[in-house]
Amino acid sequence: MSKARVMVDGYNLALEKGTGIATYARNLSEQLSALGHQVDLMYGIRSSVGKNDLLAEVSFFDPSVKPMKTQEIVKRLITSPFGVTARRVPITGKVIARNTPGGLPAHDRIFNSRNLYAISRWHFRTYGQFLNVEYPGSADIAHWTYPLPVTLKNASNLYTIHDLVPLRLPYATLDNKKEFLKMVRRIGEKADHIVTVSEASKRDIVELLGVDESRVTNTYQAVNLPSRILNRKEDEVREEVSSIFGLEHKQYFLFFGAIEPKKNVGRIIEAYLASQSRFPLVIVGQLVWKNANELRLLGVPQDLGRSTRQQPFTDPTISHASKTSSVIRLEYLPLNLLTSLIRCARAVVFPSLYEGFGLPILEAMQLGTAVITGSEGANPEVAGDSALIVDPYNVNSITQAIKDIANDDGLMEHYQTVGQERARMFSPEKYAERLQDLYAKFK
Repeated sequence: MSKARVMVDGYNLALEKGTGIATYARNLSEQLSALGHQVDLMYGIRSSVGKNDLLAEVSFFDPSVKPMKTQEIVKRLITSPFGVTARRVPITGKVIARNTPGGLPAHDRIFNSRNLYAISRWHFRTYGQFLNVEYPGSADIAHWTYPLPVTLKNASNLYTIHDLVPLRLPYATLDNKKEFLKMVRRIGEKADHIVTVSEASKRDIVELLGVDESRVTNTYQAVNLPSRILNRKEDEVREEVSSIFGLEHKQYFLFFGAIEPKKNVGRIIEAYLASQSRFPLVIVGQLVWKNANELRLLGVPQDLGRSTRQQPFTDPTISHASKTSSVIRLEYLPLNLLTSLIRCARAVVFPSLYEGFGLPILEAMQLGTAVITGSEGANPEVAGDSALIVDPYNVNSITQAIKDIANDDGLMEHYQTVGQERARMFSPEKYAERLQDLYAKFK
């Protein structure tokens, strides 16, 4: 196929701490660039892009810009029906950006429209329409990596809907369900194409939104950890985990991810304590829910809220809830330390209630770690026969899986081996092939 200029949104890429969707957007931009497409990144950060190139570059990397005030929202809404114009951010290298998490994604150009995504939501609430954005030398294809009420003028607009969890598990998210449904329905009606990441999510989109199956493509995702992490020596990783965390190789269980209802952390803790395992359970994740009900068995106060902060390494929440079991909680870890913990774990325990894809399953498999996961959503589709599948609503089922892995080295080693084979099915190369087939429809 001929090569296209593709715009990828920077909505999740600009978040202070990366999300699974930020990983998706980063992988997408990397693969599109590797395939020879020109990639524009469209940010909507709070800074303005002025005429002074140096100041524009400085402002782009400056997180201290103040958020919008009500009067600015009102002022912007007066003109938003006419659309907005993004301006190019000159990335010259004068600003040292090496501290940016993961570095800037692959790109040819970067554009920004001040508060684009915040204004688009206000525009959608006010007018019931998507906000039009344009910029000089615009892209042929806009690939929005998240359901956003924005459309790129004079381009084919593709939207990735990772899942419909707010509709399938309404008690598990804080989304405005009415607004979310209105937005995804509009995407279903107006998008040039819808992209998703599993057959489970595709079925939901077709059935819940009434979208014709031919207008939805499942590309899956790629598991694509950096080579600097994959190629680290085993002894080096073991020593790091032992010296920093006091944990021994394959002598602990691990959960990593956001601490929210759909991740099922409460049942994980309950099942682990019931197993009476001699190996500790390590939980790595931030609270993203309004209360800490998922952590009630740790003795954590119920109303911690979003502002809770806990220093990693030096002040973990540790609860010795039985004579033989202990739970260690770390709020946040940088990627290099998190992947070391994953690599040395006896098993990753990830029986979430619903996932559009379940990237942690494959990340653990790629790093050679056994996985316990759930039978709901896309988890069994991604894991196949290469993980222990449990009923995520049944504590006894999770408990038995933990006991089996804890007491059987051969079983653990079996899932380590078959898991690595499974992860290869979701390689960047296979993902690139699926993207090629998708983009061929639009150029």
